Amino acid sequence: MKRLWQSLLGWWQVVRSPSRYFSLGFLTIGGFIGGVLFWGGFNTALEATNSEEFCTSCHEMRDNVFADLKHTIHYSNRSGVRATCPDCHVPHDWTDKIARKMQASKEVWGKIFGSINTREKFLEHRLELAQHEWARLKANDSLECRNCHNYKFMDWTRQSARAVHVHSTALAGRDYTCIDCHKGIAHSLPDMEGIEMLYGAPIEDVTPRAGRPKR
Repeated sequence: MKRLWQSLLGWWQVVRSPSRYFSLGFLTIGGFIGGVLFWGGFNTALEATNSEEFCTSCHEMRDNVFADLKHTIHYSNRSGVRATCPDCHVPHDWTDKIARKMQASKEVWGKIFGSINTREKFLEHRLELAQHEWARLKANDSLECRNCHNYKFMDWTRQSARAVHVHSTALAGRDYTCIDCHKGIAHSLPDMEGIEMLYGAPIEDVTPRAGRPKR
């Protein structure tokens, strides 16, 4: 035990004052290599948690919201361009992505304590979960939507008269953002009784329900 303590104390002295034991060149090169290895490992781990395979690795996601997604135009469409979980729920910019990852880390507690580990529990909390995500997208002006959908490049001739009216007025004027009208675009809507109505119609009439994708 005494020998182990002396060994640890010796290592501590090296860590505490490395310049006493190693040259500046060695420390510089070593620090650079260590930084590259750390950064590479960090980004590898980050991207591993930023994949659809990771998102659907737990049955809570795979059997509920991911099952919904499979019936929408974001999953299967004529062009073959498909949105994955991170495309819609994780910002692309690095700083926003890290902030979102830190926020989403709370979901680990939900997994540990089984907050929605059954279909019944999921349906019971579905409106609450949806409202959290709607509020997040409302606050960031539907940032993840805008990563793929750019207002400036919309072709009005290929939209319905109602869509043209809404996009050219409310969306253009910043009165509303994408999520205000498209709450059910990728997942089935919860019970919407009492939820805000837009343009005199229930939100589910503005947005195609999951399972009925509009082509």
